[in-house]
Amino acid sequence: MLTTSMSSALGYENNDIMNEKKTFVLIHGSWHSAWNWFRVTPLLEKQGHRVIAPDLPGMGRDKTPVKEVRFEKTVQKICDLIDTVPGKVILVGHSKNGVLISQIAEYRPEKIEKLVYLAAVLVPNGKSALDLFKLDKEEVLGPYITYHPKSNSSTLSPEIYKKGLYHDCDDEITEMAKIILSHEPRQTATTKISITDKNYGSVPRYYIECTEDRAITPVLQQKMYRDMPCKEVYKIATSHSPFFSKPQELVDILLKIAYKG
Repeated sequence: MLTTSMSSALGYENNDIMNEKKTFVLIHGSWHSAWNWFRVTPLLEKQGHRVIAPDLPGMGRDKTPVKEVRFEKTVQKICDLIDTVPGKVILVGHSKNGVLISQIAEYRPEKIEKLVYLAAVLVPNGKSALDLFKLDKEEVLGPYITYHPKSNSSTLSPEIYKKGLYHDCDDEITEMAKIILSHEPRQTATTKISITDKNYGSVPRYYIECTEDRAITPVLQQKMYRDMPCKEVYKIATSHSPFFSKPQELVDILLKIAYKG
C-alpha cells in the first residue's frame, strides 16, 4: 500500500485512488525477452500491482521456432493472455514492439485501460515498424544487424550492445545480454498494422521518450508522437534501456500514467 509520502512524491494526494491496484502487461523489444523487466517487476509488485511479462513467440523461454513466428499469431497470443486477466490492463510496449501493442489495442480496446509506448514504435494505420526505422538516420544498430533469410529472422552483433543499447547500464547487463539475446522474427517488423479510430483510437496512449537513446533516436521518437499525438509525453534521460539503468524512475513514470484520469 502506498504511503502518504509516496503519493505526494508522485503528485497525488488522494490515497484511495493511489491504492487502486493495476495490472501491467510488459512487452519486451527486439532480440530480448521477459528478462528486460527483472528490475521493474519487483518494484511494481512491491506496491501491490500485478505484473505480467511474457516471452514473445520465438523469444526467451518460448520455444516456438523463429521461422514459424508470424505477427498475427504473436498478437493473438497476447490477446489470449489479456483475456485471462480480470478487468483492464495497462499495456506497455518497448522498442519495435510498439506495433504489437497498437494492433492488440485494435482487437481488445475494451480490455486495455492505457497504452504506454516506451521508446517504442508508434505508427499510423497501414505502416510497419520498418517503415519508421528507415527514417532514423542517426541510430547506431543498423550496421550490426544480420538478416537470416532461411529463418526470416535477424540477430544483433554483441559488439554494439553496450554502445547501442546499454551505454548507461552496469556492465553486468551487457554480459548477461551476450547470453540471453536471441534471433528476432523479422516478420513482426515488416507487417503493416491495421488499426481504426473506433477501436485503437478509443484507448488513451502515452509516450515515454528516452532522451539519450541511440537505437531509436529522440528525433524519431519525437516525430512519431507528434504524428500520432498522445495524451501525455514523459521524458527520461536514459539509453534505450531505462528498465536496467533507471528502473525506479521508470516505475515512477508508469505509476503517474497509471493514475492519470
